[in-house]
Amino acid sequence: MAKLVRDRWLYIMLLPGLIFFILFKYLPMPGAIIAFQDYQPFLGITHSKWVGLKHFSRFFFDSDFRMLLLNTVVLAVYNLVFFFPLPIVIALLLNEVKNEFFKRAVQTIIYIPHFISWVVVVGLSYMLFTTEGGIFNEMLKSVHLPTLNVLQSPEWLRTMITGQVMWKETGWGTIIFLAALAGVDTQLYEAARMDGAGRWRQLWHITLPAIRSTIIVLLILRLGTFLDTGFEQIFLMLNPGNRDVGEVFDTYVYTAGMQNGQFSYSAAVGLFKSVVALALVLSSNWLAKKFGEEGVY
Repeated sequence: MAKLVRDRWLYIMLLPGLIFFILFKYLPMPGAIIAFQDYQPFLGITHSKWVGLKHFSRFFFDSDFRMLLLNTVVLAVYNLVFFFPLPIVIALLLNEVKNEFFKRAVQTIIYIPHFISWVVVVGLSYMLFTTEGGIFNEMLKSVHLPTLNVLQSPEWLRTMITGQVMWKETGWGTIIFLAALAGVDTQLYEAARMDGAGRWRQLWHITLPAIRSTIIVLLILRLGTFLDTGFEQIFLMLNPGNRDVGEVFDTYVYTAGMQNGQFSYSAAVGLFKSVVALALVLSSNWLAKKFGEEGVY
């Protein structure tokens, strides 16, 4: 009780986040039961017909399942391979900057895109890459090269989406890594320099091991959202020309549930995503502990 009173302001600051998770994450959980029903809004959960695994079976044997799984996994792998390491690299580079004014200026500039909505980001992309007056195609014309229909081309969609994520979220992602780097004992660097270690050896033997646990925890959390490729961004980027490579579970759930009124079917798709995410978190956490790391829990 004494600790509770002493740290009361910390608990008060925790309340908004706690309330958010209770209202929007935990209270809706019982609603997942409609994935096993033919849910009818006017009958409610208690009186809707129970159909077991009917909607899951329909989804797994649907011709769209392979396309959705492939599109979602490919985009998730793109983000994991190209986006996840980028904040680490940027944080390591900023950590080497000795000029504090320049360092903080760069941090501020790369943080800003995080606060721009996806609507604006996609709008900027359209302004840059549209075939009618887009800056990118105008530059191609100026050097007498053929224009590219980037926005409707299936070959460019995944690159565009990954590039947007990297531009928007890289700066924000550096915050945790910079905080971890701030906790590294500077005496270790001094001792390494006295032993003749250069910048690269200090990075390899001191800096990276110091933030390894942070990297692993964030990787585990990232795997928990592996199939969450971002509804708003992809929904805004989709068009008839690139839908075959851009339709993912998130947009499919919206189309099936909100537009077509197939609430039980869309709930089954969403529940499938959640089960896969849980399996990825549990397995990655088990592997982390197997290799001597702390993991998430």
